[in-house]
Amino acid sequence: MEDNMERHERSYPVRRRRKRKPKWQRMLHKYWPTIRFGLLCLILIAVIILAISAISGGKRLSGTEETRDNSIVDSGTESSISNDEIMALANSLIKKADFIAAGYDYQKAIDMLRSFEHFDSVPALADKVAEYERLDSQLIPYAQMNNITHIFFHSLIVDPARAFDGEHTEDGYNQYMTTCDEFWAMMEEMHKRGFVLVTPYDVAYEQTDEFGTRFVYGEIRLPEGKQPFIMSQDDLNYYGYMVGGESGVDETPIFANTKGDGFAHRIVIGEDGYPTCLYMDAQGNVTTGDYDLVPLLEKFIQEHPDFAYHGARAVLGMTGYEGVFGYRTKPSYEKALGSEKYKEEVEAAKEVAQCLRDHGWILASHSYGHPAYGNISASRVEADSDKWESTVQPIIGDTDIILYPHGSDINGPGKYTFSNAKFKALYEDGYRYFFNVDANVYWSQLGENYYRGGRRNLDGYRMWYHPQKLADLFVVEAIFDKSRPTPVAPI
Repeated sequence: MEDNMERHERSYPVRRRRKRKPKWQRMLHKYWPTIRFGLLCLILIAVIILAISAISGGKRLSGTEETRDNSIVDSGTESSISNDEIMALANSLIKKADFIAAGYDYQKAIDMLRSFEHFDSVPALADKVAEYERLDSQLIPYAQMNNITHIFFHSLIVDPARAFDGEHTEDGYNQYMTTCDEFWAMMEEMHKRGFVLVTPYDVAYEQTDEFGTRFVYGEIRLPEGKQPFIMSQDDLNYYGYMVGGESGVDETPIFANTKGDGFAHRIVIGEDGYPTCLYMDAQGNVTTGDYDLVPLLEKFIQEHPDFAYHGARAVLGMTGYEGVFGYRTKPSYEKALGSEKYKEEVEAAKEVAQCLRDHGWILASHSYGHPAYGNISASRVEADSDKWESTVQPIIGDTDIILYPHGSDINGPGKYTFSNAKFKALYEDGYRYFFNVDANVYWSQLGENYYRGGRRNLDGYRMWYHPQKLADLFVVEAIFDKSRPTPVAPI
């Protein structure tokens, strides 16, 4: 019954009276066949034109050797780039990759080349990848991860005549400092002997796996005969007595003047974007250049990229009691400088810190007030660390490395435990890497939750009194600056 009703409704629709169409619709209906024929002709002509264009375009792209304008069309962007431009880009990329590969980071260099959009069009790139893969296969994991030497410096002397001028500061400079010429000569000799700069993070790091979280040795892969080393610099602050002839430990900031003792007085960002130094000579002329460890080491690595493993740079330690990098950022200086000038100092120091980090330098604590941590109470260690954290860390950023002031460790040679209140305080402040000063060629300790190591001071005192302890690095007689007063005063 329902089926019959459905068919009946479809068979017998309701009829309605239709309205008469407007005149324009009647005319369109009358002449529609003619209009339709004309539209079809236009469409056909358009299709023919597009087909001809596609065929001629395909011929142009079928082989770059037949392309009159010597270009390749990027179908994704409809932009074109010539073969010459592709080769120029590829050659520039190879140059960058070669620099990275020279530091034994072959995989990074390979990834850089393979990411090139036109990789398949440039056989030289594939050849380079094969070369890097061959060289990478020849690298050998360094076997003595617990025997990696760590050398360190203070600010380098630019002008020995100003540093060794007979004043009361002369003995200290002669004992604890190294000249720029000595530093460069040391790097040259160490490079010849196969030393390669690494970071503490290459040597050991915190690892979490099914067994929990603990410190483990890393894997450093180098060519046979190469040996890794760590470098650090203490007191990258340019204190008032060094650059201005007066102490800035009170509330009066001391800036560079002609009373300075021949040291750089500030790290700045150079025109090339790399960190460099300002230096004021005895006549008050200020120049920018390679006047301390940072720019000198950067220059050396640029000339010898095989000296830096995976782009490693040194660890830089700062105190806080006069500010950092030569900027007078101690909070109590704000009153003397005024809020605006003080803010400028802080912001400039932050920019330098970021620049250093961007170029691979590692920033670390050297304490706030430079007390010997091994000789003071746990409460004083904690207070000093907290002060560094509140005044310096906001400028240079977080760090998990501390370079002990005076090289004074908080423990004997035994392992750190949380029963040591000093270690507990520093650990809770985030430190995992702890470095003292030790005259041995190498000394390190891998704890369950930290890495600890000794550092060798390459300064006037060590070179004068213990040259044999530096014989693995260089011949002291060939390095020692003849302008130094001798004998070097004992400590």
